Amino acid sequence: MFRSILVGTDGSETAHSALLRAVELAAGLRARLTIVSAYEPVADPRLRGEQVLAPKAAQWAINPHNDVLALLILARSEALGAGVASVETFAREGDAADAILDVAEEQRCDLIVVGNKGMTGAKRFLLGSVPNKVSHHAACSVLIVRTT
Repeated sequence: MFRSILVGTDGSETAHSALLRAVELAAGLRARLTIVSAYEPVADPRLRGEQVLAPKAAQWAINPHNDVLALLILARSEALGAGVASVETFAREGDAADAILDVAEEQRCDLIVVGNKGMTGAKRFLLGSVPNKVSHHAACSVLIVRTT
């Protein structure tokens, strides 16, 4: 059966639904859970502008990498609280689908769990749809969770 499950999250409600399903599976199967989140770099001028507006003590935290790390800490905590014994997290810069596919391969995951957002109607033909790209390029099984 599945010994290593990967789920991607971006903090959205639909991603949280996929996370919950992955947590449920990992806990029930006593599988290792890998949680991945991707982020895009922000242009330096915009980042400096946002930092100036924030309180001095919080300025260091205003960047996409730290936002993703905070999201992953919450997701990991939720998984551990639900009984998953082994949880690893990965923050990757770049495209979300590529991050999921790369980490799944690196960690030799047996199953990738993604939400179905973007898989309905004409949208499924658009390049860049995370569930579409993952389902077509994964080297392991993919579970597409109905989240909408």
